[in-house]
Amino acid sequence: MQGYFISFEGIDGAGKSTHIDGLAKAFRDQGRVVTLTREPGGTTLAEKLRAMVLNDPMDAMTEALLVFAARRDHLRQVIEPALAKGHVVLCDRFTDATFAYQGGGRGFDTGLLAVLERMVQTVSLEDGERVRQPDVTVWFDLPAEIAAQRLAGTRVPDKFEAQPVEFFRRVTDGYRQRMLEGPARFARIDANQTREAVWLDVLAVLQTRGLLA
Repeated sequence: MQGYFISFEGIDGAGKSTHIDGLAKAFRDQGRVVTLTREPGGTTLAEKLRAMVLNDPMDAMTEALLVFAARRDHLRQVIEPALAKGHVVLCDRFTDATFAYQGGGRGFDTGLLAVLERMVQTVSLEDGERVRQPDVTVWFDLPAEIAAQRLAGTRVPDKFEAQPVEFFRRVTDGYRQRMLEGPARFARIDANQTREAVWLDVLAVLQTRGLLA
């Protein structure tokens, strides 16, 4: 079977993680092997880098370099081997999050992020080299104010979750820009709905694109 790479994006509190397990079950019910993973993270090394990125003080360039270092290991150790075996890879965040958080939120140069993207994500396939991107990116779009209300008091925030609402507005703008640059790959979901309505929209996206029966 052909492998599929599906990423899930959105600001903290948008509810994306709620639906990833449900989709994993839906794919498995159709006989597919599913690899569940996340970014930053997904490997022993990448998880160590994740802890640093989420908790240690550093500037935007250092954050970006650590995130892309984690992504390189993640691609080589998990994502590419799973796709080669025909697995469905469901990834909680990928490169769009870097452009949204470090680019939009932190204001880091997106041109430099694009250079890192090409360097880190170029993979060798039977038909040549290309920059690995998800087949579909499901973006859970939620107003920053509502996301903040959902997160209030739920857990001890990491350094990103502790940012002010204005930061998340810039992050949302970063996601919107990435969608404009890759409209065929992106699927925007209105996350300001009931959980059931969001779930139906997610299913519809994957069914319409032929990834889920």
